[in-house]
Amino acid sequence: MKKLAVLLITMIVASCTNKYKEAKNTASDYQIIPKPVTVSSKDGKFLVDSGTIVTGDETLRNEGEYLAQLLTQAGGNQVSFVPEKTGGSIVYLNLDDSIENEEGYKINVTYKEVSVSAKSPKGIFYGIQTLRQLLPANAEKQAVAGLTIPAVEIVDNPVYGYRGMHLDVARHFFPTDFIKKYIDILAMHKMNTFHWHLTEDQGWRIEIKKYPKLTEVGGYRNGTIVGHYPGTENDNKKYGGFYTQEEVKEIVKYAADRHITVIPEIELPGHSSAAIAAYPELSCFPEEPTEVPNGMMSEKSKELQANGTPKVVQESWGVYNDVYCAGKERTFEFLQDVLDEVIPLFPAKYVHIGGDECPKANWERCPNCQKRIKEEGLENEHELQSYFIQRIEKYLNSKGKSIIGWDEILEGGLAPNATVMSWRGEKGGIESAKQHHDVIMTPNHSCYFDHYQSKDKENEPLAIGGLTTVQDVYNYNPHPKELTAEESKYILGAQANVWTEYIGTTDYVEYMILPRMTALAEVVWSSNENKDWKDFHSRLVNMKSRYDALGLNYAKHVFEDNENKDETASTEE
Repeated sequence: MKKLAVLLITMIVASCTNKYKEAKNTASDYQIIPKPVTVSSKDGKFLVDSGTIVTGDETLRNEGEYLAQLLTQAGGNQVSFVPEKTGGSIVYLNLDDSIENEEGYKINVTYKEVSVSAKSPKGIFYGIQTLRQLLPANAEKQAVAGLTIPAVEIVDNPVYGYRGMHLDVARHFFPTDFIKKYIDILAMHKMNTFHWHLTEDQGWRIEIKKYPKLTEVGGYRNGTIVGHYPGTENDNKKYGGFYTQEEVKEIVKYAADRHITVIPEIELPGHSSAAIAAYPELSCFPEEPTEVPNGMMSEKSKELQANGTPKVVQESWGVYNDVYCAGKERTFEFLQDVLDEVIPLFPAKYVHIGGDECPKANWERCPNCQKRIKEEGLENEHELQSYFIQRIEKYLNSKGKSIIGWDEILEGGLAPNATVMSWRGEKGGIESAKQHHDVIMTPNHSCYFDHYQSKDKENEPLAIGGLTTVQDVYNYNPHPKELTAEESKYILGAQANVWTEYIGTTDYVEYMILPRMTALAEVVWSSNENKDWKDFHSRLVNMKSRYDALGLNYAKHVFEDNENKDETASTEE
């Protein structure tokens, strides 16, 4: 009787083994975004069960525990990371120096085992994100009984080393939990940079201990215009918030664990109304009152100004003349003090210093600025801006940091070691690359996710304007044809920007980035020569199921019948 029982168990095990060994897979099992370099499908499925473990070198514990948690949630069985384990139902994580690209990886799945190999932990993490997309989409939401991974061989690596997403938290503020969620969305798309826009006219969002008024005063505005600029009224509601330095550290570590670099932006010399409201001496004209266009100032700010407090945090959108005074040493002392507190919080190589949209009207009539121009032998106010940027760059270089600035930093002469973000189309990026400066492409026609996503704007939430569809994003090529092969080496990659004048909720942020970020992820990861809109769209439908399982809010235009056809990319501004 015992022999019969053993025989029956053996037959059952063999039957189950053959079931997974001989299982047939279809093209629908390999709907991966961004598209890998090669995907070679095979018969068979790897079963994730109660005996499955993740193993690898101890240096891969962060990645191993991340994958173990993912598989535990997806299959309902406890999966653990056990370093240097052999035998059994194993998912191996391997460091392999033969893989050339620092972010590249290889995946091999058979019915017996899974291996993810890469040159670095970063590559292992990206392989895990691909492995994640081989799991059923509904496993993102609930455990799937009999969870399997289809057999496959994948070889992959990114085209660009800089794959970025920006978020403006100054016009509208978002809590730390959402910032982490935003980072998770980036990680799922193999994006590696989070550009965190922390200061603006409408709010200062990072704690600076030496200057507490930056958050006490500059972190809050007394009201906000209602409707599209210039607004129909002021809502007269105090609005704001800021991140403590401890919260910043927490977010930076959270991102680092997902191999995402956080680049802070401290805007200068323009877009500085919030800082000036806190410390009016930073203005060329401290006694001149802040102006809110079209008389849309809040009642509280009117009261403050009537009682002798001329400077307030800006309550409307746009560009303002009240900028940091370039003629006062106090301005540079302040900014250096601020940067001294910012730098230790962010291990990134870069600090973004803005440099865009800085009107020169106040500088033209400011005795201190005119004196600076004369003393430094400058030609005009554009060269004064270049002086300002170069002085800050020199200070940051002395601290081991490099600067990134918007393409206006070209005006008056580019700072020696600056990286340029080309946002006003591609012209600034082309000019910078020809000067042998590193460039990140972020042109407004393809990479501004505050634009509308549909021509039917009346049925869309309020946005800043323009039109950038998913296909517009997908069709973008970050390498301008005007550049030679040598000049093209200076194009580091691309980034999408999310300016939040009209994006006041976390759900709306998600709606504006998805699925456009998914398109951008393929633009910056996969080869331009292999891009195919119809193929991408079919894979995007599968990604939509993942959005749903994750409870993400997203725009649905591209999934509707009338949007599923090839269409001419729209670049209207």
